[in-house]
Amino acid sequence: MTANSLPIFSTLDPQAMAKECEDLLAESRRQVAVVVADECSPDWSNLMAPLEEIDDKIGRFWAPMSHLHSVLSGDAWREAYSACLPLLTAYNSEMGQNRPLFERVQAFAESDAFSRLSGARQQAVRNMLRDFTLSGVALEGDKASRFSEIQQRLSELSTGFSNNVLDATDGWEKLINDAADLAGVPATVLDNLRESAQAKGLDGYRLSLDIPTYLPIMQYADNRELREEMYTAYATRASAQGPQAGKWDNGPLMVEISQLRQEMAQLLGFEHYSEYSLASKMAESSQQVIDFLEELAAASKPVAAKEFAELAAFAAEQGVAELKAWDVAYFSEKLKEASFTLSQEALRPYFPVEKVMSGLFKITGQLFDIEISALNDADFWHKDAQCYRISRNGEVLAHFYLDLYARNNKRGGAWMANARGRLLLDDGRVQQPVAFLVCNFSPPTSERPSLLTHNEVTTLFHEFGHGLHHMLTQIDCLSVAGISGVAWDAVELPSQFLENWCWEKSVIPDISAHYQSGEPLPEDMLDKMLAAKNFQSGMQMLRQIEFSLFDFKLHMQSDINDEADIDSVINAVRDQVAVFQPPAFNRFQNSFSHIFAGGYAAGYYSYKWAEVLSADAFSLFEEKGVMNVEVGKKFRTEILERGGSEAADVLFKNFRGRAPANDALLRHSGIAISKGA
Repeated sequence: MTANSLPIFSTLDPQAMAKECEDLLAESRRQVAVVVADECSPDWSNLMAPLEEIDDKIGRFWAPMSHLHSVLSGDAWREAYSACLPLLTAYNSEMGQNRPLFERVQAFAESDAFSRLSGARQQAVRNMLRDFTLSGVALEGDKASRFSEIQQRLSELSTGFSNNVLDATDGWEKLINDAADLAGVPATVLDNLRESAQAKGLDGYRLSLDIPTYLPIMQYADNRELREEMYTAYATRASAQGPQAGKWDNGPLMVEISQLRQEMAQLLGFEHYSEYSLASKMAESSQQVIDFLEELAAASKPVAAKEFAELAAFAAEQGVAELKAWDVAYFSEKLKEASFTLSQEALRPYFPVEKVMSGLFKITGQLFDIEISALNDADFWHKDAQCYRISRNGEVLAHFYLDLYARNNKRGGAWMANARGRLLLDDGRVQQPVAFLVCNFSPPTSERPSLLTHNEVTTLFHEFGHGLHHMLTQIDCLSVAGISGVAWDAVELPSQFLENWCWEKSVIPDISAHYQSGEPLPEDMLDKMLAAKNFQSGMQMLRQIEFSLFDFKLHMQSDINDEADIDSVINAVRDQVAVFQPPAFNRFQNSFSHIFAGGYAAGYYSYKWAEVLSADAFSLFEEKGVMNVEVGKKFRTEILERGGSEAADVLFKNFRGRAPANDALLRHSGIAISKGA
């Protein structure tokens, strides 16, 4: 197999991979020992290059396994993942506390040879030294052992949390036989529900908690009791509340995760886990993050309060005097339809996935001078998966896999994952990056292709933005190429940036055409869609700020003793920023995988932080033309190609010519901000 060979997924054996993992890590330890024992003065070739090659081998093993665990989460892959994860965690902990290796890297950083390195390689060395510190390299004795124990346990808890959410989501279903009980639900959704039932050998309509089912029911089902039932099931997943109470309860896991993170941070000398998290981010202090979020909240809350008052008044006109949580999405959709005579479902026929994909490839191809083509002879894990190559002037730059549709045993949500990073090899060749792009859209039926809501179109663009960041890198140093080494609160910049093209009137014809007639999105519908862009933007802004403040303030606590303490944090945040309180049984936090099972702990604010960057970056296209190839080239060369090779604030200034400001984000959201705020 060559360096640029793609994985052969059909040959991967979950039962054999634990032994493969053990052998790989044993060999990696041997190779690290050789690097440490080298008596020559440290330089890139005898220190960093072999370490990067070791990391690459581990990454090429782990990426497909981690991916298959997410998209094929049956017993076999779950067991294999659970067997390998502790081995990898222990290895990483051991490497992070390898004092002789740290001292050799430090000696290199202090040598004359370091000053002669490229900027990217210098950044890689600095990042490694920082990561050594954050991994407890300075700890000794019992403290070092305890730190390793915590890392191991956190890894186990994170996996358990994620599994519980998946099992709780897959573990609830409801069969409806009478179509009258689903009045208001669009025909396209009903088709999916019917085929979902048929797939299980059932008649009628099968409801689940997968987003392509859950959201349309909440938005369109006239049956209020059904909406309440589904909301209750969804909002109590993996908790001690609701129809599955205690079955896959994440409550104890959240408490232990919070306690262990705080203990780990204090072992390293940080007051709170939030400070530990910020050590590798753009934001300089916990107070800066809080101030940032509260400034956005102050600008958004009056707008959100007005929006909610309008919604409540509208619902009252429809005979519902008191809005409940399961009414909000339903009446919001009705109000939107009444205000703009347009719904997401009315748009769906104009966004067949194939047209959206071709338009996405056309737009990014023009902006960033790339060609994207299907790779039909690749090996896949599922019949729905696809593979593409990215080229420029006949030269292959990267590959990516696409897995777009929701199904059982597949983790919910949408994400991009690093399948392989860019690396300069010993023989002078370049290892091309590979990305996994995963969504959970409604699958095609026997009657029609997969049709996307406009919200789903923006999701696809978002994840592709992440993908381009990873795949278009021109940095040959693995640890700072693509998304690697990018400050976490800047990593969302390219993804949120690319969403802007979903709202540009001049390019929407490229991503829309009726799936039957091929007719473009009618002008009046397009105008209504654009007019509705900022519908309830204040409420949407506050919702994200609520999640961000909960996450960050939770990780500023030093005394989480039980679930009640976690509940008190989210309740206090809601008292501060929310314009509508959910019911007492709501346990959103129990399925908040971003912070308890993902990489966003004390970092969920990154979405808003990076949205400021993306809106401000896009404002240059607004000035020069949204399809301006020169500005596109500048964004590619200053942001996408540079990866994590320089500090994110430096790269942004190189592109924009100045530091970022909030104004563009608030303007895009239809929210005004006073200059004194």
